[in-house]
Amino acid sequence: MASASCVSLLVLVAMASAASAQLSPTFYATSCPDALATISRVVTAAVRSEPRMGASLVRLHFHDCFVDGCDGSVLLADTGSFVGEQGAAPNAGSIRGMNVIDNVKTQVEALCKQTVSCADILAVAARDSVFALGGPFWTVPLGRRDSTTASKTNVENDLPPPSSDLQGLTDKFSNKGLSVTDMVALSGAHTIGQSQCKNFRDRIYNDTNIDTAFATSLKANCPQATGSSDSSLAPLDRTSPNAFDNAYYTNLLSQKGLLHSDQVLFNGGGTDNTVRSFASNPATFGSAFATAMVNMGNISPKTGTQGQIRLSCSKVNA
Repeated sequence: MASASCVSLLVLVAMASAASAQLSPTFYATSCPDALATISRVVTAAVRSEPRMGASLVRLHFHDCFVDGCDGSVLLADTGSFVGEQGAAPNAGSIRGMNVIDNVKTQVEALCKQTVSCADILAVAARDSVFALGGPFWTVPLGRRDSTTASKTNVENDLPPPSSDLQGLTDKFSNKGLSVTDMVALSGAHTIGQSQCKNFRDRIYNDTNIDTAFATSLKANCPQATGSSDSSLAPLDRTSPNAFDNAYYTNLLSQKGLLHSDQVLFNGGGTDNTVRSFASNPATFGSAFATAMVNMGNISPKTGTQGQIRLSCSKVNA
């Protein structure tokens, strides 16, 4: 009987543990009921002031979740005990939007002290950015907690580089529990934002699956020699760079993907039909993108008593 009681207790503990790991859209309904409206107000104003900020905030959430889960680690500044994520190759000189998140955090803290995590703010800010630029709206599961450390090395190991081939992309997303459809849909975030010359130089000079006029138009501000032009910017979607729509996929159909890792999605491989589907039906893309964002937001969240609720998003609580 004693053994059976122990087994029952273990089952109950396991069930409680599983329950604590579940995120919920109503997580702050009682503890901070005005949190989501506050996040929306600050983010919408920032995106209206600078549409590119919407892409930057979506990218922050993506770069957070792909490295040790959605735990706000991307926001941590370097300390004496760890080298953080912001100086890693995929982030250095390009990551931005932390000031908007800090502004949100300050306003939310004024409402509800040490209640809303930076990781959750990132997830909601990404959703509100997409919506502010004309994209879909989705319900964000909440209840993530913040990490107390960060890893430059993990960024460089886990984030897919712009030189990725289709198998490399598929592997990176699969490693995070995301499907091929999720991968193609999340790549559609490149319908907004810009990229640096150093990320597409090799494509415009060496790839053969690229529209000739498109490549030529990019070479003026991105010469073949590396140097001062490395950080010059080009829109990821020249058709409608400040609108969250499905033009990214129609660009791929005409070999006008800016990054090598964009065009490999439509290059005679297994994702061609998904690209065609998203290109022909904006609603299909919007629905798939919303689903994929929720799936990405579920990557290894810290919940329950894991981590902490940081008072400042850039540093661990003292």
